Amino acid sequence: MSWERFGGLREAIAQLAAQIMYGEDVKQYFTAKRLAAKRLLGRTAGKRTVKYRPRDLPSNGEIKAALLELVEDIEGDQRTRRLFAMRVLAIETMAELGPFSPRLIGSVATGHVREGSDVDLHVFAPDPEDVVTHVKTLGWTFEVTRVSIMKQGKAMNFTHVHVIDLFPIELTVYAPREIRHRPRSSTDGKPIVRLSEGALRGVCEREHPEAYARYVRTGEVTFDETEDDEDEQGVA
Repeated sequence: MSWERFGGLREAIAQLAAQIMYGEDVKQYFTAKRLAAKRLLGRTAGKRTVKYRPRDLPSNGEIKAALLELVEDIEGDQRTRRLFAMRVLAIETMAELGPFSPRLIGSVATGHVREGSDVDLHVFAPDPEDVVTHVKTLGWTFEVTRVSIMKQGKAMNFTHVHVIDLFPIELTVYAPREIRHRPRSSTDGKPIVRLSEGALRGVCEREHPEAYARYVRTGEVTFDETEDDEDEQGVA
């Protein structure tokens, strides 16, 4: 099969990888691009799967761009409303976690949210149990997971606190010294966006001026996950 009509094999893989990440809740670009390549080339060859070349695989950035375009086409204005609601949740959560210098990262920080996105926060404490105890004191519903990964031949342990709210919240605990070092993005290799509460409020003022002014004035946020479903069903 010639892939030129689809912009080439690389573009076709990027588009399918984006659909896999959106529709199948696949989180990793690495996984999505290989699933996409296998499905496309497997269909092309019938029973046998054609091997792909490294240059046929799109970069993480290409898949991210395709995913953002897909989200915009599917979710439209709902995405903007969800983004603001998630940013407000982040602001209020960060205010409660003040002793741990919380920083917002991920899609809520960059604005690239989609259905299923969560609020990702870095928090900093000498002992992860300090964060767990604080969250317990706040009365939040949460679960704790501990993950060990190998990096540069060295085992590194991370504590994650998963909080249940209107949107899922994930707290990743780092040592206080790590607040000076931003991890690099898997899509472009640059330092990730990491926002303090004050910086996030500034983003809301610039990107959601009317909604944020109303929130500051009344404390209210207008968002309903069921709005789009009702519109599709003709519910007023």
